Amino acid sequence: TPAVTATKVDEIPYDFTRKRLSVVIEEQGRQRLICKGALETVLAVCTHAADADTQTPLTPAIVQEIQTEFAAWSAQGYRVLGVAEKMIASPKTSYDRTDEADLTLLGFLLFFDPPKPGVKETIERLKALGVRLKIITGDNKLAARHIAETLGWSEPIILTGADLDRLRDEALWVQAEQTDIFAEVDPNEKERIILALKKTRHVVGYIGDGINDAPSLHSADVSISVANAVDVAREAADFVLLKQDLTVLADGIVEGRKTFANTLKYIFMAVSANFGNMFSVAGASLFLPYLPLLPKQILLLNFLTDLPEMTISTDNVDEAWIQKPHRWNIDFIRHFMLIFGPLSSIFDYMTFAVLLWGLRLPEASFQTGWFWESVISALLVVFVLRTQLPFYRSHPSPLMLSVSFLVIVFAIALPYSPLAGVFGFTPPPASALPWIAGIVGLYMISAEWVKHRFYRTWKERI
Repeated sequence: TPAVTATKVDEIPYDFTRKRLSVVIEEQGRQRLICKGALETVLAVCTHAADADTQTPLTPAIVQEIQTEFAAWSAQGYRVLGVAEKMIASPKTSYDRTDEADLTLLGFLLFFDPPKPGVKETIERLKALGVRLKIITGDNKLAARHIAETLGWSEPIILTGADLDRLRDEALWVQAEQTDIFAEVDPNEKERIILALKKTRHVVGYIGDGINDAPSLHSADVSISVANAVDVAREAADFVLLKQDLTVLADGIVEGRKTFANTLKYIFMAVSANFGNMFSVAGASLFLPYLPLLPKQILLLNFLTDLPEMTISTDNVDEAWIQKPHRWNIDFIRHFMLIFGPLSSIFDYMTFAVLLWGLRLPEASFQTGWFWESVISALLVVFVLRTQLPFYRSHPSPLMLSVSFLVIVFAIALPYSPLAGVFGFTPPPASALPWIAGIVGLYMISAEWVKHRFYRTWKERI
């Protein structure tokens, strides 16, 4: 049998209003228009259906039979496209959407893309992390419902693109939170959904890999694509996954929360310590006839206390923190600074009173004693303030423990070393050591109590 060749004459491109695409081909001198797309929109331009070698008019009974088959396939998770054609009676060189009329339905194209293994378990893990997933798809609602039920959704709430168009923005703000599946939506409707969720103070992440996902990727707080996505989607995304696996998202969320938690720990330590030191030095200058610490001693103090705080990046994070999302809250940080900064100053002043008026130490010994108290209290209070739990129930990282211990030993030994003269240190008498240890211990107990009260007040705002 000789081969029959066909030449493409024109194309009527796909758009999200028509939801179909047509091409016109020429073979053996005759032109034919072939159309494919969403079954509903293809049926809308068909007048006949192919039946063996004949064409049957599309009666309501035949349309109902087609819709029944469509519903059955969709309920099994298939994406169903319709295919139709017509012979062109009067050929021309250019065609448009008005030529999509009086077509004959030829049949259906069925596509099945089952969820990957392990997706259901990953969704449960994300749910446990406080992340709620929503399906936004152009597929019909029956196919979307099947996929959702396969993934563990029971009786998901579904909103279609047609329903969406009837909602005002204010109504969508409420409906978007309650809806699990948005089906039969176009790119503009996808973007509108994301903006509605952001309007209700949700942090929205969006995963997409097609051209029609680009507006939504731009609108989301966090946009994610995959390595085999189209160029437009990859360029619009904040993150590109090298493998299509939602487990990566769950792992990323956990690591992100750990990083955020440890960043906050460092900020808490820095702002409260610096604010407290400012009060201490400013207050001491009112009644001390000399500097409470020499400039080089202050620099050494800052250097030594920063060393363990640098290891906060490796610190363990409480499981309770990881299990819920958190937001940046500058009010929380300011209140933390205003409470724990002056708290440290109270014990600095207590140290001043003991060393100056109780033990009557000379200048160099006074400075050495306060240096000890400042270094040891600053390092130990980190272990209290690094967690919302009682400090003995939260385990810091081994590196943080080791560096803190070594710095404390170094600070205590420094006044007895050859470097003492360089920094102007003179060891205080042995009678000062129990007083310093007692003040530091009382500071830790007070910090733990104040922390408990503080987080009871702020627990709903972090």
